[in-house]
Amino acid sequence: MSRLYGARGWAILGACSLVVFVVFPLLNLAVPPEHPLHLSAFWVTLAGKIMCYAMVAVAMDLVWGYAGILSLGHGLFFALGGYAMGMYLMRQIGREGQYQSDMPDFMVFLDWKEFPWHWWMTDQFWWALLLIVAVPGLLALVFGYFAFRSRVKGVYFSIITQALTFAAMLLFFRNATGFGGNNGFTDFKRILGFPITTPETRMALFAITGAALIGTLLLARWIVTSKLGRVLAAIRDAEPRVMFCGYDTMHYKVAIFTLSAVLAGIAGALYVPQVGIINPSEMSPANSIEIAIWVAVGGRGTLAGAILGAGLVNGAKSYFTVAFPEYWLFALGAIFILVTLFLPRGVMGLLEHLPGASRHPSSTRRGKTA
Repeated sequence: MSRLYGARGWAILGACSLVVFVVFPLLNLAVPPEHPLHLSAFWVTLAGKIMCYAMVAVAMDLVWGYAGILSLGHGLFFALGGYAMGMYLMRQIGREGQYQSDMPDFMVFLDWKEFPWHWWMTDQFWWALLLIVAVPGLLALVFGYFAFRSRVKGVYFSIITQALTFAAMLLFFRNATGFGGNNGFTDFKRILGFPITTPETRMALFAITGAALIGTLLLARWIVTSKLGRVLAAIRDAEPRVMFCGYDTMHYKVAIFTLSAVLAGIAGALYVPQVGIINPSEMSPANSIEIAIWVAVGGRGTLAGAILGAGLVNGAKSYFTVAFPEYWLFALGAIFILVTLFLPRGVMGLLEHLPGASRHPSSTRRGKTA
């Protein structure tokens, strides 16, 4: 169950696909707004946002749950993908902004006469897609290469990834960098020529996000059940033994860390047009820590658990930030402590002990791929 293993897992995946691609569009587009079964734009946006978070959680689970690399910088990769998409969306505003200029309003306000070099060709959608993949991927590749080559691991790797995302956040807060300062990018108008706020466009983005999440899950499942996944699990459990067997563990860790960063960047790119804003706060170290909490709550080393954890924690966050906004951080801390003390294998570990739940043999030992 935890790995979508067997017929039951495929049935669950099929049911979720039916909800995403059939039920949600019908209730949102076909049912009149005054009907009690109508699904409002709020719920479509909330579900789309949570699916983006679930993609990041799966990406995080690949490096932490299966390779044993605890990264506290995935919020940076998520935000970089979001900024790459945001730059394209800002260029699509055209002269509909406050200052009726071809340049974004914040650049006009700062009296800039031309776009910075890194905005080159950002009005082209294909170039934005390239940036979404290349920028997080190249950063992770370079950073991971030097970190893993230097044998940085454990808590030290976690600390330097957190320092990296904090440094990037401070950089993006500066107006001189050309990313909108503390306000970031917002007030988007169109994407690929379509008005971004229409129900049809929102539902299209929602469906694309659902397809991307399913694709991410299937890709991750293929990786963890392949020889690559077995090597990653061996590196997690006993890296010196893997090196003694002749494997260059650095290359494996760099590869999975880079792929995870790319997946996080794609999630960020899908997040921005649905939520309508991206700013440096998405890079805050607290956000990266929260991603790790999603995985821990759902069940580290379980792909379905990563998705479940992202859904549960963000569902609770949506409720608490409305009903009891001042208590959300306390609630999040309590959730993490309770899971650590009483559910070390997360919610998926609890579900596996329910009567009739399928249990993969490898999940019976701590540290094995589950």
